[in-house]
Amino acid sequence: MTDVQNAAAPIASLPNLRDLGGRRAADGATVKSGLLFRTADFRGLTDDDAAKFTGLGIRTVYDLRSAAERTGLPDPDFPGVADIALDVLADAGTAIPANLDTVLSDPHLVHEVDEVLGGGKAVELITGTYRELVTLPSAQAAYRRFFAGLLGADETPAAFHCTTGKDRTGWAAASVLTLLGVPRDEVFTDYLLTNERLVPALRPIFDEFAAAGGDPDLLLPVLGVREEYLTAAFDEVDRQYGSIDAYASVVLGLDASAVAELRSRFLD
Repeated sequence: MTDVQNAAAPIASLPNLRDLGGRRAADGATVKSGLLFRTADFRGLTDDDAAKFTGLGIRTVYDLRSAAERTGLPDPDFPGVADIALDVLADAGTAIPANLDTVLSDPHLVHEVDEVLGGGKAVELITGTYRELVTLPSAQAAYRRFFAGLLGADETPAAFHCTTGKDRTGWAAASVLTLLGVPRDEVFTDYLLTNERLVPALRPIFDEFAAAGGDPDLLLPVLGVREEYLTAAFDEVDRQYGSIDAYASVVLGLDASAVAELRSRFLD
């Protein structure tokens, strides 16, 4: 695995950044390093770390956030990098991942957070969002365009992100790794790394929420990830389409030859 994958904080102000490379596919091939990176948004990115990010050679950034999120915190203007907006949750009603800025920017909204997330509602809401990542027309269009880019519509290396880099980004990464033939347990290993990388970096938000009288445990299902979230997305794929291959064909526009091309591009 690459340094970006292994290091606890390869770029300190991008704690959830990681290279998808290094994962072993079922046929013994390995996902190429240095071509596909997942991350959170770029809030707090320092000048030194921006130079490190640029040093990764990224040519395309896919921004999976909503229009409101992009307006509130636009991506940096990295020289020579195409920034492509793909609003995954545009068709959602109220989706927690697309409204995380409220918690991230003002953790003192204790009453509102408790009302929305308390009593197990957070897990239920986010699990529902993961199903929508499979079924929403906006999500289907966004991920279809994302994969078209990986197949040559856009330049690589590429990075993709949402706000915290765990839900919309998590399904993108899980889909890529699965279609590259990476076993499900390895897909989940990558997904769950967010709990090691991102959650500790968000400790100040938990502390401020507690200081304002809130229960920090309410935030963990929202700011971290759970195996059951990603499982819900895979289950929805099976329920709606019967298999990941059928989902790839019907939703993502990837027939067998396109999947073979994807593997040719991103596997060693």
